[in-house]
Amino acid sequence: MYNLIGRQLNIADYALGSLSRNLWKNAGVVLVFGLVVFLVASFSLVTTGLKSSAEALLKSVPDITVQQMSAGRQAGLNSDAVEALGQIYGIREIRTRIWGYYFDPDNGANYTVIGDDRIIEKEGIPGIPITYLPDPESPLPADRAVLGQAVTGALDLGERRSFSLFRPDLSVKSFIRVGQFDRETAMVSDDLIVMGESAARDLFALDPGEVSDIIVSVANPLEVDTIAAKISSLLPGVRVVTKARIAKTYRAVFGWRSGFGLACLFGAAAAFFILAWDKASGLTPDQRRETAILKVLGWHTEDVITLRFWESIIICLAAFMIGYSAAWIHVLFFDAMLFRPVMLGWSVLKPTVSIIPSFAAGDLLIVASLSILPYLAATVIPAWRSATIRPESVI
Repeated sequence: MYNLIGRQLNIADYALGSLSRNLWKNAGVVLVFGLVVFLVASFSLVTTGLKSSAEALLKSVPDITVQQMSAGRQAGLNSDAVEALGQIYGIREIRTRIWGYYFDPDNGANYTVIGDDRIIEKEGIPGIPITYLPDPESPLPADRAVLGQAVTGALDLGERRSFSLFRPDLSVKSFIRVGQFDRETAMVSDDLIVMGESAARDLFALDPGEVSDIIVSVANPLEVDTIAAKISSLLPGVRVVTKARIAKTYRAVFGWRSGFGLACLFGAAAAFFILAWDKASGLTPDQRRETAILKVLGWHTEDVITLRFWESIIICLAAFMIGYSAAWIHVLFFDAMLFRPVMLGWSVLKPTVSIIPSFAAGDLLIVASLSILPYLAATVIPAWRSATIRPESVI
């Protein structure tokens, strides 16, 4: 065993010397290979970070959301349905909610407006931290609202507290900013304006008693699906969405986007592996002479194959360390600026999400299998061809 280990160490040491003699050529291969690893690892880290952020934000999602459907589209729901849902055993709390989109013609952005009385009562929304501002010294005759940070910037409020929005008849409705959503929840709150339910109904000119949906909290999480089925049978024509279904949608969206990005990178990776095959199979006269001399000195074919294998391993490890480290720096310090549009969309108000990369052995294994294994496979046959050179044909 000791002789075997010592033999491998000696061959690895010779491989390092052989690579150093062709430093610039091998450095170019390492840099190109590191770029491939960087692209694949960046996508993997961004996807994992966004999934972790989405799972943390799912704490703010209600257990069950009930929406009225008409001709395949969401329609207004009568608040009288709350009394009907009160008959179902196991429901802890029922709240009505109004929400919709408000188009700002000044910057071409759509704001998400939600009417929720918990903001007025300063109860907040579970899972979404809010920084409340001090009450103004002189109360203004305006409705209270909590804004996302991107909305505050788009409205150019600065230190101002008051702002106005237009109703459908173009009359002006005034608001006063009483709070702001924290940056850690920017993925869902950056384009958000939350106000009282009556204020949202007035802004969208809805009929009295009309709501957008009903949110239901269930006492026992194991009974969510059972209660959702009871709601569907009790209120015909409604769509019942559970938290588990929303979580599945988040995972599917991020998984599809990451898969699309990796597919776009497949062409670059394939081109690199073709280049690696060509470089490894196209031996230079010096490399052929080196192989012939080694065989004259007593090296066997398997020794030469082991030498080429160690050279490939050293190149792979160097490129992997460079590419994976660069991917961490790109995601951690530059917020994945290269891939943010692909993963977060192309909306006018792009969320200022701070993606926190996390180390996962599974993701590391996937990146290694998509980069190192194909490169080693691309150099196996060329390594065997170089090892079978007859010394008399070269010397």
